[in-house]
Amino acid sequence: MKKVGKIVAVALAASLLAGCGSGTKTDSSTFRFASELDIMGMDSSVIDDGMSFTAIHAITEGLMGNNKDGKTEKAVAKDYKVSDDRKTYTFTLRDDAKWSNGDDVTADDFVYAWKRIIKNAGNYAYMLGSEGANVKNADALIEKGTQATDKELDTLGVKATDKKTLVVELEAPVPYFLDLMTFPCYYPINQKFAEKAGKKYATTPDNTLSNGAFVMSKWTKGKSAEFTKNDKYYNKDAVKIKTLHMDLGMKPQSASASFDSKKVDYATISSDLVDKYKGKDVYQSFNEGYLWYLEPNHVNKDLANANIRKALSYAINRKSLCTDVLKDGSKEAEGFIPAELSQSPDGKDFRKVAGSFTSYDVKKAQEAFDQGLKELGKKEITLELLYGSDESPADKVAEYIQTNFSKIKGLKIDMKTTTKQDRINNRMKNGKFDLALTRWGPDYADPTTYLNLMSTGNANNYGKYENKTYNSLMKQIQTETNVDKRYDLMVKAEKTAMDEMANIPVFEKGGSALQVTNVSGLVHKPVGVPYTFTYVEVK
Repeated sequence: MKKVGKIVAVALAASLLAGCGSGTKTDSSTFRFASELDIMGMDSSVIDDGMSFTAIHAITEGLMGNNKDGKTEKAVAKDYKVSDDRKTYTFTLRDDAKWSNGDDVTADDFVYAWKRIIKNAGNYAYMLGSEGANVKNADALIEKGTQATDKELDTLGVKATDKKTLVVELEAPVPYFLDLMTFPCYYPINQKFAEKAGKKYATTPDNTLSNGAFVMSKWTKGKSAEFTKNDKYYNKDAVKIKTLHMDLGMKPQSASASFDSKKVDYATISSDLVDKYKGKDVYQSFNEGYLWYLEPNHVNKDLANANIRKALSYAINRKSLCTDVLKDGSKEAEGFIPAELSQSPDGKDFRKVAGSFTSYDVKKAQEAFDQGLKELGKKEITLELLYGSDESPADKVAEYIQTNFSKIKGLKIDMKTTTKQDRINNRMKNGKFDLALTRWGPDYADPTTYLNLMSTGNANNYGKYENKTYNSLMKQIQTETNVDKRYDLMVKAEKTAMDEMANIPVFEKGGSALQVTNVSGLVHKPVGVPYTFTYVEVK
């Protein structure tokens, strides 16, 4: 989670609406949240999407959590100690931390969960290794994945020395380790409950267990989910609402209409609705935290050519895209690390330190493209642009990029529309794409949350980018303990990848939402889990 960088907490004060939209609500016991996305699953060792993280976060807490200001604080852990070399963390768990079935939350619940995500070969298993928490022996175990034996998994650097004491050993110090502990892949899982549920675990409310603010009570995939206050939650006095209702898969137009008719209390909206609500008391804008970018498939011989990739980058008018098309506070991306993510040891934003790697120049685009064609021995090429039609604003962005690319002579773009799940879990995962319009939200406030994506072997490096110098720099970053040297290495790593446009940054997403004015306490962060509902209150 983001602690080095800038945290955005959305806390809304009571006021009256002047203009269109619903200004207040009367039901003080329920908060109704509309999302364009669906909950894909509730198993923290399997899922990898933001909406599922949000839902899991509503019912589960890890060692560390978020306070009402969005800052990291102790949660299930009532205390912790760090060794002098910062490679061993000893957590003491709260005596009053309970599961919703009455079981105590124990250190073994964390051990089981961390081993489980490796055994399941979950997409976020890598976060236990050197690209995340750097837990002892995690890399070797992650490589074995589903083939890892129980005896081998016992070598993972996480031990329950007693019911309420958890010891975590790291290969090397991780500056943001405690912030990581707020993320779902590190959450506990009740082993007895999970094994009894078997394949049904976390697929229905009855097969889902809670140790957090809410308990999942209803769930209709693609439509809605409902959560009720968890009376066994140790911090239940902080929870003011009785019910959290989520409308799922709701398009922005429908969500805004539901908001106006007082059927929902919070709804994200798309750029074409901004002008209607901007300036009204119900309108909110924020840094969404996502970097949208084009991922080239480096296995494609045309896209393996650096000049072709550079040409594509030069051809994109990012400023016009943000100001004339998106209009939601989005900013043109200058590199692969977004602004406001983290600061250098002397307090400077990474983006300011690293500089800019993007610019709009049609002439340079054509020159680079022509050089690329010459190197390939071709007169023209055709590339397929893949995007999800259910991912706002992917459709508008893809169409805009296609228009930009049409200015390059000798380039033909075929548009390929699909769903987000098919894009990621089928086409990109299996290398069935040329160019994919995709996004990444930071899991924690350090440049490595983005830099890891271009490391050889990273599960999310779908384009198979590979650069020996880059990989060497990333390995140095994982073990460097001097903060100044580490930061310099991260700047060099990004430059190495951006000098050849390994991935093509497009824009940093701004967000817009509608929220009733007499609701406060919704915590929204651009890093890690997007929303925390624990402190929501209706006045």
